[in-house]
Amino acid sequence: MLKVREPFPRTSAAVLIVNARKRLLKADKLFLLVVALPTLCALLYFGIFASDVYISESQFVIRGPDKQEMTGLGVLLKSSGFSSADDEVYAAQDYVQSRDALRALNSDGAVARAYGNKNVSIFDRFNPLGFSGTFEDLYRYYQGKIGVQFDSSSSIATLSVRAFSPNDAYRFNGELLALAEGLVNRLNVRGRHDMVQYASREVEDAQVASRNAALALAAFRNSHGVVDPEEQAKVQLDMISKLQDELIGSRVQLAELQKMAPQNPQIPVLTTRIGGLEHQIEEQMGQVAGGRRSLSQTAVQYERLRLESELADKRVAAAMTSLQGAEDEAQRKQAYIERIAEPSRPDSAAEPRRLRGIFATFVLGLIAWGILRLLLAGLREHHS
Repeated sequence: MLKVREPFPRTSAAVLIVNARKRLLKADKLFLLVVALPTLCALLYFGIFASDVYISESQFVIRGPDKQEMTGLGVLLKSSGFSSADDEVYAAQDYVQSRDALRALNSDGAVARAYGNKNVSIFDRFNPLGFSGTFEDLYRYYQGKIGVQFDSSSSIATLSVRAFSPNDAYRFNGELLALAEGLVNRLNVRGRHDMVQYASREVEDAQVASRNAALALAAFRNSHGVVDPEEQAKVQLDMISKLQDELIGSRVQLAELQKMAPQNPQIPVLTTRIGGLEHQIEEQMGQVAGGRRSLSQTAVQYERLRLESELADKRVAAAMTSLQGAEDEAQRKQAYIERIAEPSRPDSAAEPRRLRGIFATFVLGLIAWGILRLLLAGLREHHS
């Protein structure tokens, strides 16, 4: 009778274990250190410890004064009434990543609570050991969770917020977007206020100068008893011209009488008339020119005061024009955020990419292991 031979003796399991142990001991320690151990750590981290990360994104463009846009979506936006304000975009980009934005966002401790939640993995959460985390520690942690990317070709900025719950990511994104809008509005108010305030100050100074010039001109008129020295001088010159005509006529008549009738009783009358006319002409000429209070001297001061008054009035008109232009320019340069896409509420975790992380760790380990094997082999050959 044939005996059925057992395929494996009872001691085969123990032999296999011993052989496996020997093979493990003889295995490449470099492979275990460089490939196996990192891959095992990656398996543990991505499979057990890594927390789900939810990403909320929003997109916005800052509309402002017309600028030359580039091709692509920027041309489409400009044709639709959009125009970018790059300075404000960069300001908003830096602001949402600043300490001020974090301080406003964490005014009630919401950021510290959301990222320091004990449900979050100890490898990912803020202040994992429970020590008193400082604001600077929170700020450094915060910088890794907030990102703003600006596409200069389309003038669109994308704000992304990473958090360990979809509600926190959505809420923080919306609050940061509102803070950025507030910053742009403050920049508008400050720029408009500075521009208009300077122009208003110029108007006030010009009005004061115009008022002072008008008062000085009125005081001069009252003190000298003149309204317009030039006009008054013309009137007096006309009067002097008439008196000279009468004087010439009287002299001619006197000469004829003295020649024709030397004893005519009209001769003394004409002589007296001629003397009176000469005195009157001399007096009128003295008022027009020659004295310190004459119209010629008064006209010089009057013209200076009148010119100052006219220049002050022109300055007021120019300042008013500048003020109107400043108001129009401030209105034209007003920038504000236009939301292209509202903050998204993620329904699934976007990070970490577990399989890719494990596979990348394994592949990098293999590459490192291969390079180290080649280097070690080369060193052995060199020493041998």
